[in-house]
Amino acid sequence: MFQTQRMKLIHSIRLPVYFLLIIWAVQCFQWLFHQELGLYGILPRQVDGLKGIVLAPLVHADFAHLTSNSIPLFVLSVIILFFYRKVAVPSFLMLYLLTGLAVWIFARGNTYHIGASGVVYGLVSFVFWMGIFRRSVKAIILALIVTVLYSGMFLGVLPNQEGISWESHLLGGLVGIFAAYWFKDDLESDDEKPTYDWENEPKSLEQPFFLNRDVFERKKSERQNKDHSNWFSNHS
Repeated sequence: MFQTQRMKLIHSIRLPVYFLLIIWAVQCFQWLFHQELGLYGILPRQVDGLKGIVLAPLVHADFAHLTSNSIPLFVLSVIILFFYRKVAVPSFLMLYLLTGLAVWIFARGNTYHIGASGVVYGLVSFVFWMGIFRRSVKAIILALIVTVLYSGMFLGVLPNQEGISWESHLLGGLVGIFAAYWFKDDLESDDEKPTYDWENEPKSLEQPFFLNRDVFERKKSERQNKDHSNWFSNHS
């Protein structure tokens, strides 16, 4: 059992590590060769900006921006790969692509939106709302953990923050809700509600009653004659 869980954890870590290596390699390339790759971000409602749906999460403004996204991206990706293995890859792809598409459609124009923060907000929202929709013990505990760890991130959806694509944060969170609802019924084996033996027992058709069923059907006079006949004496 321990060996199985250990291998499952190793497999859950592998893909997030590969993804982080890619985005860190992109940032190192920008730094070493003094390149500016912001033009590969999402430019809303412009054909040239469509490539950013795929490329924007790989590009960051600087190492501080990249570092702030890397830790939650790694932790949350490992969580869904370990605990929601059945839907982990399709849900991540949905969050990745639909967030980018939503930013292209709805975000401010005339500026490039870069960074993986929209995906991060989508992951936070996905894990939280899976707890709401599935209501299994595991899903609720994970939702509570994410709330404790990343509740402060919700300030990032407030508008008019200079230098921050708050639209990516907000739209990523909304896509996370959609993805959680979409995959809510694709249960893991430990998400399924257990069935107890007593739930399968047929219910008795005849329920016990405290009083005889006809006690209220008898006339008042009949009840008095039958139940209180010894209350009165014949002696004067």
